[in-house]
Amino acid sequence: MATAAKTFQVGKRKFAPLRRELSKNGHVPHIVKHADPKAVESVEKMIKARGIKIVDFRFVDLLGLWQHFSIPVEELLNYKTLEDSMWVDGIGFDGSSIRGFQAIDESDMMLIPDPTSAFVDPILQIPTINIICDVYDPIHGEPYSRDPRYVARKAEAYLKTTGIADQSYWGPEAEFFIFDHISYDQNESSGYYFIDSEEADWNTGKGDGNGSGRNLGYKPRMKEGYFPCPPHDTLQDIRSEIIRDLIDSGIRVEVHHHEVATGGQCEIDMRYNTMTRMADQVLMYKYIIKNVARKHGKVATFMPKPIFNDNGSGMHCHQSLWMNGKPLFYEEKGYAHLSQMAKYYIGGLIKHGPALMAFCAPTTNSYKRLVPGFEAPVNLVYSKRNRSAAIRIPMYSEAPAARRVEFRSPDPTCNPYLAFAAMMMAGLDGIQNKIEPGEPLEQDLFTMDKKKLSKIKTMPGSLSESIDALEKDHEFLLKGGVFTQDLIDTWITWKREKEIDELRLRPHPHEFYMYFDA
Repeated sequence: MATAAKTFQVGKRKFAPLRRELSKNGHVPHIVKHADPKAVESVEKMIKARGIKIVDFRFVDLLGLWQHFSIPVEELLNYKTLEDSMWVDGIGFDGSSIRGFQAIDESDMMLIPDPTSAFVDPILQIPTINIICDVYDPIHGEPYSRDPRYVARKAEAYLKTTGIADQSYWGPEAEFFIFDHISYDQNESSGYYFIDSEEADWNTGKGDGNGSGRNLGYKPRMKEGYFPCPPHDTLQDIRSEIIRDLIDSGIRVEVHHHEVATGGQCEIDMRYNTMTRMADQVLMYKYIIKNVARKHGKVATFMPKPIFNDNGSGMHCHQSLWMNGKPLFYEEKGYAHLSQMAKYYIGGLIKHGPALMAFCAPTTNSYKRLVPGFEAPVNLVYSKRNRSAAIRIPMYSEAPAARRVEFRSPDPTCNPYLAFAAMMMAGLDGIQNKIEPGEPLEQDLFTMDKKKLSKIKTMPGSLSESIDALEKDHEFLLKGGVFTQDLIDTWITWKREKEIDELRLRPHPHEFYMYFDA
């Protein structure tokens, strides 16, 4: 077994070369999944106690959308030994029908259920247990390289081999809108969208007072939706129902509230967790929110910028590294109580920020949000307490365990497995190469003089620019085989051909306003 890294030092801490867990080619070895008998037993007890009738297998496509199919519960329980059960043998599916996966001539794929991920579905009427699965290549008997969950698991394994830390913790703040109506279409002769919300500022004039419709007022004005009580906040009970379902599904919730934008913008914050488990929880979170909203005759969206001229939805990502149960980002005398390691980690995020956006802000709509003036974190600088910087150091607590880095540019359309892994790989590259982040910038960047602002590195202005940045800067993602060249190439090709070009080729409604009379 070979080790490929030189000894390096951060502050007073000296780190050894990569441990011998690395294979000869410098990659983290295949993470073989074996069904833990105790975890399997726990799931089967849950099935019996809750009267479960259906088992739903979940897995994520390359772009971050949950896929699923279901079996009768008897099929999961019908085995003599664990070795010949579905827990070990898995179940097959057609990988050619999944976005970003296989071609039709190599479509046979396998799912291996992870018993530690099981939770009782809080939405469905027929008692159902949901189990998140890992994707395997049945020909080679190995985890599938384009399975996003496998990328996150590899990232966690790679972290341990570096000797820098043995655990990373993640706390995403995924914002979303709940609307009363959405319709949209695009064809050869028309293109439009129409959004409506009973609490939206644009509905203050709805109804003429002569019996043609009621209007009860109390609508949050544009950019004034942060923390108003009911009756302005019409979604309190719906969010409370959502968090009870989240808690019943095993997710710790810290807080929920209305967000800044009018028209039903919300936020529910989950308690931090480890990388793969938190990515699982983000998909659980989105599933539960969408379905509770639908139950109430409403619709939830995680689209970053559905409303013009108001704040969009981000997913600020709090992240930290730990070793042997101790936080590594704290230093009592450091700026904002940050350790030198934390500063190098920030340096990595800043250096690779444009490339990271290809995974962290991965839609064309993401860049309608990443513009100055709407708490948009477009400036690649760091600062304590400063929400106009891309990287903020929260100062709510002096506790070492609370010291963390908040990267504010991602949004909830990202695939969390890929986004979390990419951010950590950028931070580790900063630590390994001692990348200084520069001086913190403690001022409102939205009101800064334009000449001074022009000297500050910013995020890309479009998905096309982010994809170009990823194409040029992705070696840091390939370390330890966490990301593969094949996955990155597939991502770049998909985004250019299926999203960037699809939008570029279509006329926009506002172009008619600007150019029809030319």
